[in-house]
Amino acid sequence: MYDISVLNVSHNPMDENQNQQMGGHHRRWHRRGGHGAASGAYGLGFIGAAVYFIQNAVTFWGGVVGVLKAIVWPAILVYNLLGFLGL
Repeated sequence: MYDISVLNVSHNPMDENQNQQMGGHHRRWHRRGGHGAASGAYGLGFIGAAVYFIQNAVTFWGGVVGVLKAIVWPAILVYNLLGFLGL
């Protein structure tokens, strides 16, 4: 019905031999870049958390720990949420 091979466009064209050497994976759809809204939401959350933790830091090392907390706060949130739910 439709010729899907026309839609399999690659940013790095390869000949058929190179594609077979890679196991044929190159012809699949590859999305370049981030992951859409999830990357943006995490980025805004990181910036907001970093600003919050740095503003509340009393010492320089408190600010450094605040930046580290800003990086891992989603994991801590999920861990506490699952603990709260008893899962």
